Amino acid sequence: MAVNKCIKYLLFAFNLLFWISGCVILGVSIYLKVSKRHQLNGAIPGVDLLIAIGVIIMVLGFLGCCGAIRESRCLLLLFFVALLLIFILLMAAGIVGAVGESKVKTWLKEKLEELVPLSDQPQNVRDDVESLQRELKCCGIVNGPTDWGTVPPASCKCNATDSSCTAGVIFVEPCGDKLITMMESNLLIVVGIAFGIACLLIFGMVFSMILYCQITRSESGTNNTA
Repeated sequence: MAVNKCIKYLLFAFNLLFWISGCVILGVSIYLKVSKRHQLNGAIPGVDLLIAIGVIIMVLGFLGCCGAIRESRCLLLLFFVALLLIFILLMAAGIVGAVGESKVKTWLKEKLEELVPLSDQPQNVRDDVESLQRELKCCGIVNGPTDWGTVPPASCKCNATDSSCTAGVIFVEPCGDKLITMMESNLLIVVGIAFGIACLLIFGMVFSMILYCQITRSESGTNNTA
């Protein structure tokens, strides 16, 4: 039985896209790692995990491409097992994330509380907080302007015509509350991305196993003929 060329090249194309997506994830995560905007004393976690995920996806994409083109049963089996493990971990992470959402909020609040009072923090941390305040139109981290002490910085001042300027001259909503709101609003997007990745993993597992079985039958037929 000959190997189905359509399945072979579909699997190759899938793994090529898989490898490209790994490159994109790795590039974006490295940018986030070195960008000062995301270095708020570790308050925005997950960048290191994204780097690891990007590297793993790149390696798996390369492994799958080689297995498909060379029709290597060993590489295809390794690729299948790796995708299966990632699929299981993804499902477990989704369940844990759904159950532990409140714990994540608590953890984030505790991390932000460590920065109070902001006036006692190093200059680079204060600069990062002020940059965050300008972007999100907020003031302080946990309690509002009082996190800065008696005199909040100029980044807390606002225009009276701005809808976020509830106090008339200064933002009063803490940036921590806005960060949590953003996290909640992006949760559905994250779930959608995870579901899409899970579908891609299933696709890769099915086609790699089909190709693996076809190669096995083809080699068995050749040996029997010999």
